[in-house]
Amino acid sequence: MKSLKELIDTGNSGWKLVQSWMKEATNSYEVLTRDPKRADEELLRAQITTKSPMGAIIHQTGGILIDGGWLRILGSGSPKLNRGIMEWNKGKSFVKEGEKGGFLLIADDVLGGYFAINAGALGDAIGQVYYFAQDTLEWESLECGYSDFIFWALKGDVAQFYETFKWKGWNDDVKSLNGNQVFSFYPFLWTDEARDFRKVDRKPVAIDENYHFTMEFAGGR
Repeated sequence: MKSLKELIDTGNSGWKLVQSWMKEATNSYEVLTRDPKRADEELLRAQITTKSPMGAIIHQTGGILIDGGWLRILGSGSPKLNRGIMEWNKGKSFVKEGEKGGFLLIADDVLGGYFAINAGALGDAIGQVYYFAQDTLEWESLECGYSDFIFWALKGDVAQFYETFKWKGWNDDVKSLNGNQVFSFYPFLWTDEARDFRKVDRKPVAIDENYHFTMEFAGGR
């Protein structure tokens, strides 16, 4: 394992690159305040240098909320998004500390959609970001890496990506959630009955409950 000193590069930090993307951002975003001790711990667990955008986001932020909190990018955890990236992955992409899993969860949305970097378990495209959608119960490659994903979240057409699933008054409903919750829908979004989204009921549930339920239903993918 690399030490914290080896992982932190203040002279060549990827945070500068992320900040330059933020200056050009066309989507609303909120950088959540980090807890320094927690940030150090998460970076050590991740073993990712701060030269990279991922390492920088882990160490410099408690996470990043996009589009009023509709999309949540994981950092080291904060009161609004109380899940550090490695803390959240434990029991999902890996079981024991130091273990290398077949993917790494990096972000999620209020629909219960999950973004992960593929390390072999999700498909053939190693290193690419995959998205698990509630309406398909499948992992699908977004054909981009982590840095391009962050750039897209800040400057890409996020509204178009989600346009089918935004309801009237969604902004206020999303504000009522905390970062450890998502909406559960009934009928389930993967059923034919949910094609008319106006007739689908929703309620807040714990994201951990949602993740395990949908992954089990999807066959453990």
